[in-house]
Amino acid sequence: MDGAVEVGRRDAAAGRRAEGSLQMEQKSAETVIGSVVEPRAYGFLTVVESSTHGVFGGYLLVDPWGRPLEFHCTAPVKVSRAQQILFGSTLQSHLHGQQIGGTLLAESTVTPDVVLTDLEPMLHVRSHTKLPVALVREASSDLPAATFGSLGGTSSFTIGNASVRPHATDAARGDDLRERLEELAAAVDLCEPFERIRAAIDEAQRR
Repeated sequence: MDGAVEVGRRDAAAGRRAEGSLQMEQKSAETVIGSVVEPRAYGFLTVVESSTHGVFGGYLLVDPWGRPLEFHCTAPVKVSRAQQILFGSTLQSHLHGQQIGGTLLAESTVTPDVVLTDLEPMLHVRSHTKLPVALVREASSDLPAATFGSLGGTSSFTIGNASVRPHATDAARGDDLRERLEELAAAVDLCEPFERIRAAIDEAQRR
């Protein structure tokens, strides 16, 4: 694939983060019995496809109030016809799960409680992380269970306007994940951060 995925390169000369990785200085902390406890964090992972440039990956981490903590994006990845043939049915797991998703998660300095994605192929990232991963869809769309695909677990739950289905590996943690997500869902729609990622990548392409 054309070029390796690039995330968060540091510009040594300027002493600042390169475009593609942005760390937000909005972290807050709570003091509990003399110790500092960082609030929970939540990861949102998706891709944006461009007919001109290729596939961009984006990873946004937010706090329980939906405020950004970090944002990372990849350089565009183009898949040739030859690569489509050679990778065959393993292309999506390699492209989304390892080359884009795995790289973005490894770049982050914040460890979220859960990684959410709105794209089924991105569930393949679960093979490259110990973090629980779940697929999010709009509950109002009334999508049948089959649309979650084989990587999703057998049970889903609804929080606000979102339907959440944990990866099959994390299906037994459904109740725990629901409890963790309820705090965030009280502040923002769980589908909304994906729109921020797409808007940020679209804006970067215009520069």
